[in-house]
Amino acid sequence: MNRKFFLLAPVAALIAGVSAMPASGAGPDGQLLFQQRCAACHTVTPGARTVLAPNLNGVLNRKAASTDFNYSPALKASKITWTRPNLERFLQGPGQMVPGTRMVIVISDPAQRAAVLNYITTRPAR
Repeated sequence: MNRKFFLLAPVAALIAGVSAMPASGAGPDGQLLFQQRCAACHTVTPGARTVLAPNLNGVLNRKAASTDFNYSPALKASKITWTRPNLERFLQGPGQMVPGTRMVIVISDPAQRAAVLNYITTRPAR
């Protein structure tokens, strides 16, 4: 067999292991993407507190900057309600939607954005 295969096979296995695509090909795994892209700052655990970003449990249809968190003045003044379209737009470009927001993470891939939003918005709010 080709020696390159034996050298590259472990690397390919590692890359495949961190993919956000489920084996079924049904689309990106929202929970895994949330863990990879969002969980360093956010949580979706009811009642949990975070230091870097607000808890996203129950975010759907909630007023922006309405929880017990130290939000940026820009987000406080935004008067946004987190509808699905607004969340989608925010994740596409937080600084474009709310100039001055502290949120800097962008999810540019529409399928990944939809998967993360499905995960966040379908969790039971408490």
